[in-house]
Amino acid sequence: MDVSIIIVNWNTRCLLAQCLGSVAIEMSSRVRFEVIVVDNASTDGSCEMVRREFPDVKLIVNSENRGFAAANNQALAVAQGRYVLLLNSDTIVLDRAIEKTIAFADRYLDTAVIGCRVLNQDRSLQSTCFMFPSLLNWFLHATYLYQLFPRSRFFGRERMTWWARNDVREVDVVTGCYMLVRRDAIDQVGPLDERFFMYAEETDWCLRFVAKGWKNRFTPEAEIIHLGGGSAPKLGSNRARVSNRSFVRYMFKHWSRSRAIAGVIMLTLFYLLRLPLLVTKRMVWPGGEDDRLLENHWAGLIDMLNYRRHLIS
Repeated sequence: MDVSIIIVNWNTRCLLAQCLGSVAIEMSSRVRFEVIVVDNASTDGSCEMVRREFPDVKLIVNSENRGFAAANNQALAVAQGRYVLLLNSDTIVLDRAIEKTIAFADRYLDTAVIGCRVLNQDRSLQSTCFMFPSLLNWFLHATYLYQLFPRSRFFGRERMTWWARNDVREVDVVTGCYMLVRRDAIDQVGPLDERFFMYAEETDWCLRFVAKGWKNRFTPEAEIIHLGGGSAPKLGSNRARVSNRSFVRYMFKHWSRSRAIAGVIMLTLFYLLRLPLLVTKRMVWPGGEDDRLLENHWAGLIDMLNYRRHLIS
């Protein structure tokens, strides 16, 4: 088995069907693969759709939403591929992308995680792969400096805004919507940390691979479309809370306590600087996406102001 394709689903039936349909095209390629869908207690008929339309897919059905990391680990425990591919349900695989990524991985035997070019629905570039979190990177992100100077290698360092994702490059973090991971590396480092319910789990994993001497790389040879609109938006205002808890956990896991507390302050600054702009935009153009962003950011700020609940001894 070349690759085990793992898709975690939570109430994304239509997107999941589209994703599985694009993966099915790989059946005629030279890649030997299996597809494992882990459903986190969906109520939209996702499981019935998979059983009816994709009977060859291995389906794991959870009675509760166990989160992204735990659900992926369920599939990792039964996966038989020499690689595993963590693939979001809101993606479309293009032109033998999986085969191309595996071929790339086979050329770079020191690499644990490989990412590919990710496109928006209109085929414009979606920026993926980032630097590891740091106090400097949090500050640049919180203060919009990466947006004001996108071509600067310093101000745009965290998101690498200056990079067109058009060449092979060693990176810190491979974005979780498409992560090809070498089984030998997983056997050495271990599975995803299930204390991360959603968000930051791929950042933590990539850091653990690097700590063991592995590389993480990006290749432009393969492309997928990432539609968005999957499970994360369905969290509503809880999305900010879930994200906060994950990144605070990451900082207290990998940083000193004093540095992690400074990171909490940086995350709070992120919300403080954005809320006035969102409030102003809502007053001028009420309704739509800005209303949801304002609700999410307000919930995130309140959550961070109660940061003591996040402190991990």
